[in-house]
Amino acid sequence: MNQRCPITYQQLQPGETLYSRKGLALLSRTLRTLEEFPYSQEEQIKEAGTMAAKMSIQGVQPKLSASLDIPNNTFKITDKGGTFIIKPQNFMWPSLAENEDLTMRLAKSIGLEVPLHGLLKCNDSTWSYFIRRFDRPNLKSPLKSKVPMEDFAQLSGETRNTKYTSTMEKVVKIIDQFCTFPALEKEKLFKLTVFNFLVGNEDMHLKNFSLITDDKTVRLSPSYDLLNTTIAMGKQASEEIALPINGKKNKLNKHDFIDYFALTRLGLNPRIITMILGSLEQEIPSWNQIIEDSFLPKPLKLDYQNLVKNRCLIIF
Repeated sequence: MNQRCPITYQQLQPGETLYSRKGLALLSRTLRTLEEFPYSQEEQIKEAGTMAAKMSIQGVQPKLSASLDIPNNTFKITDKGGTFIIKPQNFMWPSLAENEDLTMRLAKSIGLEVPLHGLLKCNDSTWSYFIRRFDRPNLKSPLKSKVPMEDFAQLSGETRNTKYTSTMEKVVKIIDQFCTFPALEKEKLFKLTVFNFLVGNEDMHLKNFSLITDDKTVRLSPSYDLLNTTIAMGKQASEEIALPINGKKNKLNKHDFIDYFALTRLGLNPRIITMILGSLEQEIPSWNQIIEDSFLPKPLKLDYQNLVKNRCLIIF
């Protein structure tokens, strides 16, 4: 059994059960414990199906809109004003909750902006993944202070059904067209793109990129839906990237990412490229321990570590 907090990955201290005091404080300074989520995996998936038509956030993975019920030390499902998204386990793919939580944690380790997230113990002993909604920053009045947000499918005139019919070159054009400071956002995009390749995220389609308007500045939203789909899908994994770079979804190499995408398409200064890659290379050795500390089953931890090792050989 993992004796670490599923929100911080820190070792639990005497007197702490399941969640650390630090992990609970990230959710709320007044939270002293967090009860099991009173729904099984099957119940959550059923509830997500009935909720799907009402929610503004949809996708392949079942999702629940929820808020933190501090007086009762738990999350509660809500149709309106939810400030968290909860994703139960998926019957098709193993350990998706643990996988997404870990991948988001790795993203944070290299300086990518990610919302508060963690794992939630359910009443059938499964884990669900939770993430704070960054488009609703006010917990008390979530619907009164919504942050304007549009995903890249909307911005490019595509739909949920055509979210894969684009390219990373077109993603760059959207940033140039809409962002207040496109040069800064293109640096973030380069780091995110390399990161997704390194962690085997082959599902970064148009709806997984979004722009938000924050204090009159249009910029890339915090990262979300980051997942090592390669190990999740196993032998069914067939691509390295969702949207092609240089016309390729497979057999990508250092030239594609650096000479073509970063230099030519993004127009990044070589010094900036070197700095971004250097910071990545410096941080990646810590990933083995973060993966080891995660809640993934041991075989998937090994698969994750081996994939990162092999992808690093291509980039670095």
